[in-house]
Amino acid sequence: MADRVVESSRMPLMDHLVELRRRLMYAAGTVIIAFIGCYFVADEIFNFLVEPLRNVLEGHGFDAKVVYTHLLEAFFTQLKIAFWSSMFLSFPILAMQFYIFVAPGLYRNEKKALLPFLFATPILFFAGGAMVYYFIFPQAWEFFISFQTQGTESKIQTELLPKMNEYLSLVMKLIFAFGICFQLPVMLTLLGRAGLATSTGLRKKRKFAVIGVFVMAAVLTPPDLISQVGLAIPMLFLYEVSIFFVIAAEKKRAAKREEEDAEMARLDEILSAVDDEDETDFNTGR
Repeated sequence: MADRVVESSRMPLMDHLVELRRRLMYAAGTVIIAFIGCYFVADEIFNFLVEPLRNVLEGHGFDAKVVYTHLLEAFFTQLKIAFWSSMFLSFPILAMQFYIFVAPGLYRNEKKALLPFLFATPILFFAGGAMVYYFIFPQAWEFFISFQTQGTESKIQTELLPKMNEYLSLVMKLIFAFGICFQLPVMLTLLGRAGLATSTGLRKKRKFAVIGVFVMAAVLTPPDLISQVGLAIPMLFLYEVSIFFVIAAEKKRAAKREEEDAEMARLDEILSAVDDEDETDFNTGR
């Protein structure tokens, strides 16, 4: 009976393709509308992103400015700002479209399991971006500014003149690196729910995780100690937090398994009682 219900709820291939086309159109329309809106405020967004650098430069008595050395550089920088901002703002809608597309193929318990992660993913990404903006940028820019020197008779002056596109690329790289790495609890919890990761295994592999975290931090961040340590320490903390989430997932899975086993035991008892009753009736009749 259950197989017939599942089979009847399946859509033909063409219906899937039509639904996929509809969801992609909604997603693309959302991104385009957000892109147009963000383009008109690209200057304000760039000023917000450059605020940590300006504070550090002005704090050391330097002129706060960025330069561009190509005629199209400022224009393309604004396009990049509008694009990345539109993707960030559109993510909740994109996640919703993804959920609407896959939801018909999920069981009720799978839908309940997926929804919290759809809400947690943008929150964790925003937390990672906020951390790098408010805590890592000021320290990292202080480190890079320290290489400026005043000119003397025996020493040439060195001055930082950041380019618009290079500054934006570095900022976006760090924001996305921190935002993606902050998804570690989501990824490990999903693996735990699927039975592909266990709390015991995560504890035993903690030392390998520490090495992997620092290697990842070295690859994703600029070659300065502040950015690397600033990314590694939160990831190690999130790794430990993920272990508790996996433990909770294991408890839920164990409770569900016990409930299913109890249900099967009750079903076996009912079938055994029916068989005994049928056998008694057969013997009595004979």
